[in-house]
Amino acid sequence: MALPDQSVTIGGTTTSLPRTGAAMNQGVFKSNDGLITETASHNVNGKRTRSLFRLDHRKVAADPFITGVNTEYAMSCYIVFDVPNVGYTVAERKAVWDGLSAQLSASSGALVTKLLGQES
Repeated sequence: MALPDQSVTIGGTTTSLPRTGAAMNQGVFKSNDGLITETASHNVNGKRTRSLFRLDHRKVAADPFITGVNTEYAMSCYIVFDVPNVGYTVAERKAVWDGLSAQLSASSGALVTKLLGQES
């Protein structure tokens, strides 16, 4: 079953991401300006399945080294669920995600802020 069109809110701005691509076990959603892409994919390999949800973000901003020149910058972030094909129900997988998601969003994302500040 295919996911519906997506939307994402970054820095208070919500961007629509209509489906722009589909392949076996993969869906791609892209903003009209092409700066934001989301990908959902699944890879079954032997006894495990890897499900990936990825957000790619690009922007154009001033080059800090060359005055008057703009440069394109890009980043991505993603979540991978690496699970055995048997042994965990969908509800149990979701419960593990709920725990991690709550930990990452607690205290206004303090743990993520520390991680992005290269604390380990």
